Amino acid sequence: MTANLCIAFQGEMGAYSHEACRNCYPEMDALPCRSFEDVIEAVRSGRAGLAMLPVENSTYGRVADIHHLLPESGLHIIAETFVRVRVALMARPGVRLGEVRHVRAHQVLIPQAKGFLAHHGITSEAAVDSAGAAADLAREDRPGEGVLASELAAEIYGLDVLARDIEDYGHNTTRFLVMSPRPDPERRGEHGMLTSFVFRVRNIPAALYKAMGGFATNGVNMTKLESYMVNGMFTATQFYADIEGHPDDANVRLALDELGYFTSHLSILGTYPADPLRSQQAAQYQSLAGGS
Repeated sequence: MTANLCIAFQGEMGAYSHEACRNCYPEMDALPCRSFEDVIEAVRSGRAGLAMLPVENSTYGRVADIHHLLPESGLHIIAETFVRVRVALMARPGVRLGEVRHVRAHQVLIPQAKGFLAHHGITSEAAVDSAGAAADLAREDRPGEGVLASELAAEIYGLDVLARDIEDYGHNTTRFLVMSPRPDPERRGEHGMLTSFVFRVRNIPAALYKAMGGFATNGVNMTKLESYMVNGMFTATQFYADIEGHPDDANVRLALDELGYFTSHLSILGTYPADPLRSQQAAQYQSLAGGS
């Protein structure tokens, strides 16, 4: 397996992160890793050329600990991609839906199919990993048991899909960032650009308010702003932000320059094309808001 043709992800083969890898880079081999730290190390050590990391979910919010890892990773964001979390019920070949009495899945997946499970009288049990639960079921015959996971997991482990898209709501989506050892600031996207960065404000009154002012006065749209503690200290707060635009754009450059006056630390994590799904979701939201 050649490192430059390999993309690392956290989880087992068939995980939603693996699905993101296959959707975004179908020509690359996928390298499963035990933890997010292992994913980053796989790229830094040269075992993989890229990393696929989940950063947020439309239902559950920010992925725990990921914002602490990104600034210290030594890697650069070069792309984003979205995966709709479609939940499938699967079982060993020959098993019918009416025979499934119990399912295993990751703890965040089970509540998403609560209505389907209740309707069919199926009990559930949390597993460390949904794709891993699929692999376990493929290895060992467990009468009456099924798994909730992606259809990719069923394909990989030779399980039969008994029901598709069984999630209660059809909007659950995970956003992933693609990380590389080298930045790619020259590329421009057809659907706009995003710039991600972290910063700490100086210890002066209204520092955050003043720091944000430059984005408003220069017409730069900030799509995300989150704070998190550094080194477990309540007095040390770092902010993660996504903005629309490229640092070479005049208004973005002015906004970042103004931000610099009020920060003690500023580090750009990456400048990259916006995924087409981002503008599609924005249009759908505006349509719903206008019709309410």
